[in-house]
Amino acid sequence: MWLTSPAVRAFETGEITPGVFADRVIAEMQLPVTSDKFLDAFTRWPRGLFDGALDLLAALPPRYTRATLSNSNVLHWPRMMQEMALADAFNHHFASHLTGKIKPDDHAYRHVLDTLRCVAEEVLFLDDNELNVAAAKRMGINGVVVRGITETKQALVKAGLIAREVTSHAKTLTSL
Repeated sequence: MWLTSPAVRAFETGEITPGVFADRVIAEMQLPVTSDKFLDAFTRWPRGLFDGALDLLAALPPRYTRATLSNSNVLHWPRMMQEMALADAFNHHFASHLTGKIKPDDHAYRHVLDTLRCVAEEVLFLDDNELNVAAAKRMGINGVVVRGITETKQALVKAGLIAREVTSHAKTLTSL
């Protein structure tokens, strides 16, 4: 329901303001809450990275390009970049509210491929949402659904990106 919500899609592609988003999503989902209370709670939704997630990311050899493809918005993005320290953990960031392109739409993936000048088959896309992974696969991208650090590490090992011996106390590393 969230990924197909017109209000969510408009907000996460930068088309509407937080206030308009709150009013629309409350109406769409018939939520019994005021706009102010909704925005306050919504801003706090991202609770931070799981312990060790950045360590697992750092275990990737520097020869690999790291990029985020994130459905995000003006309320969450600054928190993810600064509070969660993701700004410097990746070489590139493709945030939906900045690009105007959102997962699982094909043009979001095409934008990343074109910008990074890479072919789909060279990309490993990890995401916790099956719709997003299915869309990546339709584009020819190697997509894997991962939920938790064990599955993430397994996908990275299987792809030959890290050695099995890499250790981390992380619980999860997800697509943003």
